[in-house]
Amino acid sequence: MTTVRVGFIPLVDAAPLIVAHEMGFAGEEGISLELVKAPSWSTIRDMLAFGGIDAAHMLAPVPVAISLGIGANAADLSALMVLSVNGNVIGVSAELEHRLADLGHEFGFDNAIVAGQDFAKAAATKPLKIGVPFPISMHAELLYYWLSASGLPAPQGVDVRTVPPPLMADAIADGEIDAFCVGEPWGSKTVERGIGALLLPGSAIWSFAPEKVLAARTQWAEQEPDLTGRLMRAVWKASRWLGTEGTHTTTAELLSRSDYLNLPSEIIDRALMGRIVVRPTGETRFSPSFVQFSDGAATFPWRSQAAWIGNQLAARLGMDRGAAMASAKSVFRSDLYRTHLKDTGAIMPGASEKLEGGIEGGFAGASESGRLLLSENRFFDGAVFDPATKK
Repeated sequence: MTTVRVGFIPLVDAAPLIVAHEMGFAGEEGISLELVKAPSWSTIRDMLAFGGIDAAHMLAPVPVAISLGIGANAADLSALMVLSVNGNVIGVSAELEHRLADLGHEFGFDNAIVAGQDFAKAAATKPLKIGVPFPISMHAELLYYWLSASGLPAPQGVDVRTVPPPLMADAIADGEIDAFCVGEPWGSKTVERGIGALLLPGSAIWSFAPEKVLAARTQWAEQEPDLTGRLMRAVWKASRWLGTEGTHTTTAELLSRSDYLNLPSEIIDRALMGRIVVRPTGETRFSPSFVQFSDGAATFPWRSQAAWIGNQLAARLGMDRGAAMASAKSVFRSDLYRTHLKDTGAIMPGASEKLEGGIEGGFAGASESGRLLLSENRFFDGAVFDPATKK
């Protein structure tokens, strides 16, 4: 049996890789996954780029950024498939929680327009320090999009700092940051410790945001098609299993182990179920589709998603948007997805691009086989991104 080394960060959205290993889906494909836990996203990127691992749980914007020449020199990376949609939270320190409460904010955990307006008001009285796990990430992109549309220009209007996910609660406790955007369960740790509150799920900003991808060196993926296909099929099977009703308790118990997240299964289970405790006083909010692994073609690497990321990066850094979107699209490998998953029963969309932000929940999309029901895909401000015409 061939061993494939795959890096991951201890987050709930690493579940497809952990499940593929623990539930035997990798073994069914004749591979053994050696899961390598890394302390930071820069470590994951460098391990993958320089051949220390074969594939990785990766922030969706990182392969796009590398294709644009942004960041450290690294090998070209391909996003083979999406590992998770959504799964982030925006949280605040206890001091900022009290300031927001004084402004009348009710911590409803669903209204990004109201939350953005109140957050901007709080920032007007005191400059805010905000933590993100990595400068190039959906955490940062969602945060910048939300704040800028709410009247607080970002990143220029805030002090953005890089904090590894497991250390986010410590950074809040030590006063190093006032707020954060991070993947679960690390946002909920601030609530568990009584040192902060959760303001929004990332899905309230963009309801179908590609959060993590399965990334590999482009050269490896193309020179090792058999291994690439086996890995993708194992992970796809795990994602499908995760989307099956009644699997969340088992998943939470697997992820809670010391080799993985090393946290109580209860806090992980809440994220998988979308039942989030938002304040230390115990208020719980239900967030439908808080994190998705399978439904609505969640694993498909839509090139329009990559184009949105490329457009955002280019606009902020003064790059040519058209060229950036074209380069970004080539990174999300819908071609490899179609090739390697065609015989699994995976539903293949009829196109590799779609309108981002313009889809109602339950929309029936065109597919090559089967019935494709797309999940809701909305931006909080009503914007629609058309990858064919956006300049």
